[in-house]
Amino acid sequence: MRLSSFYLPTLKEDPAEAQIVSHRLMLRSGLIRQSSAGIYSWLPMGFRVLQKIEQIVREEQDAAGFQEMLMPTIQPADLWRESGRYEDYGREMLRITDRHDRDMLYGPTNEEQITDIIRKSVRSYKNLPVLLYHIQWKFRDEVRPRFGVMRSREFLMKDAYSFDLDYESARRSYNKMFVAYLRTFARLGLKAIPMAADTGPIGGDLSHEFIILAKTGESEVHCHRALIELDALKANVDYQSDLTELIAQWTSEYAATDEKHDVAEFEARVGADDRLTARGIEVGHIFFFGDKYSKAMGAVVNGPDGNDIALQMGSYGVGVSRLMGAIIEASHDDDGIIWPAAVAPFDVGVLNLKVGDDKCDKVAEDFCASLKIAGVDALYDDTGDRAGAKFANMDLIGLPKQVVIGPRGLKNGVVEMKDRATGKRFELSPESALSYLTG
Repeated sequence: MRLSSFYLPTLKEDPAEAQIVSHRLMLRSGLIRQSSAGIYSWLPMGFRVLQKIEQIVREEQDAAGFQEMLMPTIQPADLWRESGRYEDYGREMLRITDRHDRDMLYGPTNEEQITDIIRKSVRSYKNLPVLLYHIQWKFRDEVRPRFGVMRSREFLMKDAYSFDLDYESARRSYNKMFVAYLRTFARLGLKAIPMAADTGPIGGDLSHEFIILAKTGESEVHCHRALIELDALKANVDYQSDLTELIAQWTSEYAATDEKHDVAEFEARVGADDRLTARGIEVGHIFFFGDKYSKAMGAVVNGPDGNDIALQMGSYGVGVSRLMGAIIEASHDDDGIIWPAAVAPFDVGVLNLKVGDDKCDKVAEDFCASLKIAGVDALYDDTGDRAGAKFANMDLIGLPKQVVIGPRGLKNGVVEMKDRATGKRFELSPESALSYLTG
């Protein structure tokens, strides 16, 4: 992709309205633009990242045995009246009325909608478990939307739901999602720590939130340092097996958000040298709430003994759009974003330092053509900007690798390579640079 024809409205100065790093950098690097308070348009660069995050989330949901579907953004209020949450949810719910004076709402979550679907179609225990998810836009009318996509009113969310016959089978579904989340965040380049959590307005008696450590995190967290060293991708996962032992590795050590923190327990269970207190950002939340919704809404199946049994349910959320902000909060420097390779909008930035020079143009265009053939996605800076501006812009948008092509290097038969994360620079021949990037 040629930068000269790519819509990338970057900003040189920090926007006054942006209070945290991710918001500033998302605006400055042309990822998003605000439409109204807490609502954003996703520009081409930001949308590319959003799609990559979404795809990793999708792949791990599929691997865990959850099936993708799609539910509407607008839901009938009567479903929420059945569950008892319509009035209880509060003013964060955007309530609307259609032309026939029917009460509707812009869905902040989908427990009622999915329960209605299942109660109309699943009648026997033999059809269980049912594991479903979708990736859909949600709306919560935050009283003070702030911090960009970290606390917005409209957001893209993956929410999944499990339906089982009893607690034991429901816990197996819960465990599958627990492991799927660990793997998802690891693939996104994030070190996520699961912590016991309050269930909030969704309800239930078993819940974990997944926290990544970041200096600008919204809450304080406390945990054993050993949890930072665990590798979620190290073990091959068999989702048909008992995952309890694997999960125990992540839950046997102390880990708590400030709301659940017990100082005495922390000091008793964790030695002074192993105690870690830091700031954290929630990137995922899972809940088991039993028959809270199924009993209220009549979602029952005929059990093995012929009697009706209310379904046991779990709900599992990941803020897909919020994840982009979290990644930036955890991975940036003074010059801009540092994208993990898995979600970078482009794999490589190719900088032509002297556009119009025959040799520079030919080497740069041949180089980009070879990358494309090899399946490497490159952003080619073919603009007439000064070298300093090109370097600053490329660091701002944070592509993992940079290739600098200029007359001085080509005179010596080399191009310069730069690793964005480490800042390491080295020179290679164009052919060796291609091998390095495609190998």
